[in-house]
Amino acid sequence: MTQTSRQQKAVANWLMFGVFMLIVQILLGGITRLTGSGLSITEWDVVTGTLPPLNETKWMEEFGKYKATPQYQLLNTDFTVSDFKFIFFWEWFHRLWARVMGMVFAVGFVYFLVRRYFKQEMIKPLIILFLLGALQGAVGWIMVASGLTGDAVYVKPTRLALHFILAMGLLCYTFWFALQLRVKKSEITVHRSINNFTLVLLVLLTVQLLFGALMAGHKAATVAPSWPLINNEWIPAALFKDSPLLLNFIENKITIHFVHRGLAYLLSILIVVWYYRAAKVEGSNLFTATRFVPLFLVIVQVLLGIVSVLTSTKIIPNRWGLFEWMAQLHQLFGMLLLLSLVWALYLVRRKEQA
Repeated sequence: MTQTSRQQKAVANWLMFGVFMLIVQILLGGITRLTGSGLSITEWDVVTGTLPPLNETKWMEEFGKYKATPQYQLLNTDFTVSDFKFIFFWEWFHRLWARVMGMVFAVGFVYFLVRRYFKQEMIKPLIILFLLGALQGAVGWIMVASGLTGDAVYVKPTRLALHFILAMGLLCYTFWFALQLRVKKSEITVHRSINNFTLVLLVLLTVQLLFGALMAGHKAATVAPSWPLINNEWIPAALFKDSPLLLNFIENKITIHFVHRGLAYLLSILIVVWYYRAAKVEGSNLFTATRFVPLFLVIVQVLLGIVSVLTSTKIIPNRWGLFEWMAQLHQLFGMLLLLSLVWALYLVRRKEQA
């Protein structure tokens, strides 16, 4: 292995560790949402907020700030300090992990820069990576701030969806960047049709993930805890009850639920077709060995989605139960499905690489 190859491998491993940390961060965001913890910390202190309250006086100060929020006044008036400490932990840990990711990026960047591991073509992607991370942090605070005023007891679903989709974008970009440094050109397969098909699947999955985030933000699983029918209907009567029409796709829980299910069925069918076509392609060993992965993941993802809906009746406020486990696994496999399609898109190109 040449020195250049070793350097590229080291940078790629750093990026892949970043992918792992991003997956953990997104899962922590899911736990924060499912436990209703997102509004427990009412300020954004980049430095001093690194440590949690270290004595009872500090805990009472933080609890007093939380008592001033609409979530406490309208939803959690029965909360004790012990209850508050539980939700505080998950939001604090979510923010702490973001800080740790920033440190890993900064330390790795300085180390590789000093050692001259970065090539000219890596500089622009690294700048974009940094900007995407900063944007994600800013949107995260804007999202939290949306639940601290008025009569909001949770963050705005649209801002939650934006925060989630930007996280998916950052995850995919980091993964793609790492693949550029690790995958050899000899492992690339050229097949225009499969490449186009994969791109269509990625667009549809992005829309599906967006509606999944809206489902989570509106807590829309509980509006139709049945399957395969949606409250004894194939097409709900209240599908377009709001005006204007487009508002239904943002605010109407039953419409969001219906679209999310419909897209899941459509994606499943299309991925089956994609696999059938991909199996006929004379591709590289890497593509041949991994082309089954999207099919496997979408099957698991759909099953987890169904179980999540059916167990949504068992939700107990401020308690972690079967629904929360299923919802969290559903989110994890959604991310893995997205990465598997990014992987396929990287391995199958429209034309030969220069």
